[in-house]
Amino acid sequence: MPRGEGFTDYATFERGYQALKRATNDFSDITPRSVELAVEAAPIAFVVFRSILGFSPSEWAYVATEYTGISVEQGTARTLDKKARLNPLTTRALGATLADQRLRAMIQAGVNTLLAGAGPDIPSLMHRLNKVDTKDGIQSTQAMADLGVPYAVLLYERFLGRPFATHRDSVSGLVGEIVENAVKDVLTAAKVSFRETKRAERIPGFDQAPDFIIPDEFSPAALIEAKLAEDDGTARDKVSRVQRLRTLRDQSGIDYDVIACIAGPSGGHAPPPASHRRQSLHAGNNAASHRTDAHPRIPDEIGDQMLDCDLTPSCDIPGWPWLS
Repeated sequence: MPRGEGFTDYATFERGYQALKRATNDFSDITPRSVELAVEAAPIAFVVFRSILGFSPSEWAYVATEYTGISVEQGTARTLDKKARLNPLTTRALGATLADQRLRAMIQAGVNTLLAGAGPDIPSLMHRLNKVDTKDGIQSTQAMADLGVPYAVLLYERFLGRPFATHRDSVSGLVGEIVENAVKDVLTAAKVSFRETKRAERIPGFDQAPDFIIPDEFSPAALIEAKLAEDDGTARDKVSRVQRLRTLRDQSGIDYDVIACIAGPSGGHAPPPASHRRQSLHAGNNAASHRTDAHPRIPDEIGDQMLDCDLTPSCDIPGWPWLS
């Protein structure tokens, strides 16, 4: 799993925690102003406070808008969160800018939410603050800060939230680029001209743009879809896209290859033989690439490289052991 831009290590996070703890007098005086002082001293304290609440930036934006009446868009909340992670220990005073007004609104809403706690249990619902450190408001926060968290509780909350869930989501784009970069390496090494499309780019003649077009959309010899599928669901999604590209090709009457490069955990199953992969698109959760309806315009040795070398977990894909 790549670190990506804005990754926060524990030492930095802990300094933000200490800044928040000092500003709130060991969590006994949690007010909008005391949290603001912590954020001014160490911006990463903003992320620490969000972690106490258990909100994503988008969820916090919604709560802030509901509580304060100040419109905080989800994109704004994500930007504020990222800025705190990019400059975690650079002190700065909060001013009167629109961004700082929204940050204050988020802090105010967070403090009000924390002071209220989870409230009475409702059997059919799970309150977001029904956590060991927030269930009874600041009393729970103080107790956990003083006494520590039992290991079983840590494991249970990790079970509910997935290890590294927030970070995994934030670097999902970088993870997806692993296979695309491997495809580019194979094509570049073979001196094959190609056009890499941009995210959500519109290409005439395609209702969805493939990841790569060889050599270009004006005279295509092949289309390539690349995907790192960490589960069978994402693999099936990519298979559907490839099947749609094949349908568009058949409807257009233009002769070109449709190639799917799908890598991911194989679940202990070996990839199918290359000859089978050239005949049909396999939707299984195999760590392999699949080429459909082979045509003679792409040399076999280039297809073989994409099928059998750089896109399987047995090869050296950076970060692979940390992706499953």
